[in-house]
Amino acid sequence: MLIIVSGFAGSGKSTLADNLGKHFGLPVVHASHLLQQLKSKQAQELDTSNTKAGSGWWESKEAQDYMKQRQKDASMDKALDKELLAIAGKGNVVLDSWTMPWLCKNGVKVWLNAKSETRAKRVSERDNLKYKDVLKKIKERDRKTAGIYKKIYGFEMGKDFSPFDVVIITDKLAQEDVRKIAIKKIKGLEGNK
Repeated sequence: MLIIVSGFAGSGKSTLADNLGKHFGLPVVHASHLLQQLKSKQAQELDTSNTKAGSGWWESKEAQDYMKQRQKDASMDKALDKELLAIAGKGNVVLDSWTMPWLCKNGVKVWLNAKSETRAKRVSERDNLKYKDVLKKIKERDRKTAGIYKKIYGFEMGKDFSPFDVVIITDKLAQEDVRKIAIKKIKGLEGNK
């Protein structure tokens, strides 16, 4: 079984990935944590067995500087995606990833959609940051991240939903509701294979 969860920051993707991992008894790999590790490690040194969901680092000054580096040099993103494709190829994992829905041919792919205002509220509450600052950073990060992947791979993150088996709009849903909807849809898709 391979499940790939995607969506912009604050959409609930990391939480859903963790919940799906628990429900289906699968390990979870958070790609953003691996990308953060790549800032100071080589791809072969990544600890893929012990990743964690976002914790506010991506809204920091250090992360903004890292984003500038990624915009100039795609090698870190490409190295990460090569590693993620290898993990996906083995199966029996839940991937929390921005790129794998487009790059990986297999798996059930879930996109979580939420307005930037909803996502900023969630991130500001989760990480104890000012809402206005987070909203500005989230919109900027969405634009820059989507730009990186359009430049490298040609897909339009947040606009092209063609790879996804399931799209859930999370603005008005509690985490538990998102979990239940995703599990029901995934079981239905897996049952049809």
